[in-house]
Amino acid sequence: MIKTYLYDFSLDRVLHDIDLGRIDLSENDKNLIWVDLFNFTEAEANEVARIFGFHPLSVEDCMHPSPRAKVDNYEDYYFFTLHALRYEEESDQEISLEQLNVYLGKNYVVTLHRRTLPTLGRIARNCLSNNQLEVMRKGPDFFLYTILDGITDMYFPVLNRINERIEELEDDLYVEPTREVTEEFLSLKRTTLAMRRAILPQKRIFASGNGNYAFNVGEDNVPYYLDLVDHIERIIDTIDNFRDLVDGALATYDSIISARTNETMRILTVISTIFMPLTFLTGFFGMNVPLPAQESATSTVVITLGLLGVSLWMFLIFRIRKWI
Repeated sequence: MIKTYLYDFSLDRVLHDIDLGRIDLSENDKNLIWVDLFNFTEAEANEVARIFGFHPLSVEDCMHPSPRAKVDNYEDYYFFTLHALRYEEESDQEISLEQLNVYLGKNYVVTLHRRTLPTLGRIARNCLSNNQLEVMRKGPDFFLYTILDGITDMYFPVLNRINERIEELEDDLYVEPTREVTEEFLSLKRTTLAMRRAILPQKRIFASGNGNYAFNVGEDNVPYYLDLVDHIERIIDTIDNFRDLVDGALATYDSIISARTNETMRILTVISTIFMPLTFLTGFFGMNVPLPAQESATSTVVITLGLLGVSLWMFLIFRIRKWI
């Protein structure tokens, strides 16, 4: 599905569903064309590439998922591979990457994505209602920033939910450590790593080195990208903190399990130690050979009291030495 939006500078409004074949890219540099391909086919991608003169390799990148963000400079335009996150806590794979490919030209932006993205949907609604036209007035680099800012804002609710889950699991960890708690922590660790792999490359793309960006950014729009990179850095720092918390919680879990195992083994050892002399005495007097006072009923009482005395004596020694 192909949607087209043309911001006409002379009319100061957005025209919708423009025929791509009739668009003249050189008509007015202050005009901005946005072409959005949603759940697109290869034929649709090739058709748009033919109209705008995109390189076949970039089209091939759009057709196949890529796990890392990147930007390629094709002289007349820039090609971006970005990722939004879809968070589904109840699914087996909590975090899934939604690939967004963007062509950034002098007066056009082309976006390609397989599934719906709330950010693009919001921009499209504003375009259709001619609200917040500054998104298109300020040029393609600001339009790209608006997309990125929306994608970045989607990360924060996910981070808040992950933080809540870690706190809940830490409480459960000290109350009753179970196998399910461990599996939940491992799932959170996979989630944080997946988020970091998706977000960190985007920081490298949009951070400036010595004031230079990997693509053309207007001087008026530089502060927006500085703010964007600041948000990304905060997100990465938060993810790193989550990773440390999860690792620390897993180490604590191992310590708790080891301590409980040691406590159990200590009690079993004490019980075994107490029963060792009892086993010896009962085995000795249980031999099938004549023994002194074997015919006397008193011997049974004496032996029983002796066994109880030995047990009590050993118990008191363990208590005095604080072994139990």
